[in-house]
Amino acid sequence: MKKYDGRTKPKPTTSKQKHLQPPNEYKCLMRATLGNRKLSTIINAKDVNKFQLAYSNVLKANLEGLRKRDKKTKMAKAT
Repeated sequence: MKKYDGRTKPKPTTSKQKHLQPPNEYKCLMRATLGNRKLSTIINAKDVNKFQLAYSNVLKANLEGLRKRDKKTKMAKAT
């Protein structure tokens, strides 16, 4: 997650345009990748807590199917 001000182009570096006003309310940009697939969404600042709760519930629901890693094979490969 990072702060997003609504621009899709980078800030101008010339001294004439350095006095741009910041937006009234920032938004949050959330990015995720899975293999070659990339997802991104923009969340309003007032909805960040609600989004994080929903996101954590999705993660908790899908963690049951994961296997624990075997640390012995990882250590054997390293040595």
